[in-house]
Amino acid sequence: MTGIDALSLDGISLLLVWTAIATYLLAFIAYTIDLAGRSVPASVPQREPVLAGATARAGQQTDNAQSGSVDSVRTPPAQRQRLLWARIGTSLTVLAFLFHLAGTILRGIAAERVPWANMYEFALTGTVLIVAVYLLVLRRYDLRFLGAFLIGMVVLLLGGATVSFYVEVVPLMDPLKSVWLVIHVFVASLATALFAIACGISITQLLQARRERRTRASSDTARADGLGFLRTLPAADVLESLAYRFAIVGFVFWTFTLIAGAIWANDSWGRYWGFDVKEVWTFVIWVLYAGYIHARATRGWRGTRSAWLSIIGFVAVLFNFTIVNMFFQGLHSYSGLT
Repeated sequence: MTGIDALSLDGISLLLVWTAIATYLLAFIAYTIDLAGRSVPASVPQREPVLAGATARAGQQTDNAQSGSVDSVRTPPAQRQRLLWARIGTSLTVLAFLFHLAGTILRGIAAERVPWANMYEFALTGTVLIVAVYLLVLRRYDLRFLGAFLIGMVVLLLGGATVSFYVEVVPLMDPLKSVWLVIHVFVASLATALFAIACGISITQLLQARRERRTRASSDTARADGLGFLRTLPAADVLESLAYRFAIVGFVFWTFTLIAGAIWANDSWGRYWGFDVKEVWTFVIWVLYAGYIHARATRGWRGTRSAWLSIIGFVAVLFNFTIVNMFFQGLHSYSGLT
């Protein structure tokens, strides 16, 4: 492929990415309006339009908050409360995802390699996987209440990466010319997507647990509700179980990432481990999530403490991607930034 063709494809890719960001922003707004509509007290007639059949299921959504089973969110799409703004948000997310995926694929075609060899491309692929996992999970679990958090985060990460990390297509450095680039980085991106969803659920769990404590301590239910939309969400222990499920699958992928990285390091530099800053932080993240899983399996560390471990683990993932790549020099300095 000639340089001009590559630049043209990369330009189209960039245009598609910006289109995706704008569409994600609209989806975020729709999801936020949906949460605002859920905040209206049950005694107050909601002015938010809902689709036909929603009234018959209105009570079921509130009952989910009282359910102690993950089955309370394992609802087929056809049987869910059909809130208009949530459906608009999901539809816009699907449209944005298609733009995003097309932009990512065109970046790979322009580069004639997988599109995750520098910080911009890793953010491009990582965020598309976050949305892909979210949309796939929606087929099984009704997690539309996470839409505002996840899509808002995607807007910030993808928008920030496009503004700050974008670089033109360049040839790969020699250590990156390996099949492990395809395997290692993709699996790490998939683990990151699962950790992001677990983090969003854990944040919601903390809010719900606070609401439940205030409800038990107060006779004034209206004041104890705080964020009204929490009344329509699953109970804190259900959210905790959901977060654990996503985190443990992500942990399996991250374990493979750590092992594959060691094998790749041996192929490239002749040693499996060298205390390079990226290697150290990958291991730190593994330890944090191992601690979270162990704590969750121990009764004394359930509830808010395990939720905080899940959140801290994902903050470490973001720190590893941003701060470590930008400000720490090491053998993994492939950000593409000058």
